[in-house]
Amino acid sequence: MTDMVPMAPFPALPGTGTQGQAPASLNRKAKAAIVVRLLLNEGADIPLEDLPEDLQAQLTKQMGSMRLVDRGTLASVVSEFADELESIGLSFPGGIAGALDSLDGRISKQTAARLRKEAGVRQYGDPWARLRDMSAEKLLPVLENESIEVAAVLLSKIDVPRAAELLGKLPGPKARRITYAVSQTSAVTPDAVDRIGLSLAAQLDAEPLKAFDDGPVERVGAILNSTASVTRDDVLEGLDETDAGFADLVRKAIFTFANIPKRIAPRDIPRIIRELDQDQLLTALAGAEAAGMQDSATFILDNMSGRMADQLREEVGERDKVKQSEFEEATADIVAKIREMEAAGDLLLVVEDGDDG
Repeated sequence: MTDMVPMAPFPALPGTGTQGQAPASLNRKAKAAIVVRLLLNEGADIPLEDLPEDLQAQLTKQMGSMRLVDRGTLASVVSEFADELESIGLSFPGGIAGALDSLDGRISKQTAARLRKEAGVRQYGDPWARLRDMSAEKLLPVLENESIEVAAVLLSKIDVPRAAELLGKLPGPKARRITYAVSQTSAVTPDAVDRIGLSLAAQLDAEPLKAFDDGPVERVGAILNSTASVTRDDVLEGLDETDAGFADLVRKAIFTFANIPKRIAPRDIPRIIRELDQDQLLTALAGAEAAGMQDSATFILDNMSGRMADQLREEVGERDKVKQSEFEEATADIVAKIREMEAAGDLLLVVEDGDDG
């Protein structure tokens, strides 16, 4: 069996080592090569490209220096490898770069940027992975402002559906020039592609960090959604005097009980009602006329089952006068539930005429 062993630079090995152990003359590089070869033979998809380039080179050279391994040696190496895997309780990424990648989105961007700068860590391991996750809206300015050659590389590296979406947003002549340039990218080197990716990722991430996730219109709209109607109307009136354009955008961002007829599709009313607290719904319907929102109550009643609508109308007629505070609380809960359904993707609000959003 001495002919079925790793060849130079290793000496001839016995067919098997000590029971449960690999032969002592096999170093860790040789054992790693055996395990990788076995996994590849079994059809495993091993992301070897994620290894540092020097380790990829060492592994390749090691595999190139080896020939045949007998079954006993193979079994011993696999057994040792399995034992090591089972003994691992937790693994860390290794180095500041890996730690920052693991904590991406969980620590502040300011802290991450400072740590990278202090450690001299490259911002991106694979910049194209970052670029592929970006929206078409964020990538479009790159295609519009960068050279045709850079735009061609970008389209070649991102997913086909995203590339097609971006191409469709460009003027015809530029789209044709970029498409032709894609056909000329076969000679571009991997290093050049990597440098282009790093440059684009850094450029797209160079915009100043924002203290707030949402814009001012969304923040003001969310606040006013939860305020009493008297306060909301007063604030909007003041905004009209200060900045009419901003006030108009805020009105479009606001969704209240009064907006239900214009922003909710009739077919969605039954689904919304199933999610609402029935006492709150009854309170809102009973107080709608006094609050000047009878249109909303009528819209809700007209788009549910006739039997339920008749029952609610009867209960509304028997209900004592609803206090303004009770009405405000009930409608706020209804609006909050509708917003919750929208955020979860269970409901799509209708865009009002003249609304650019």
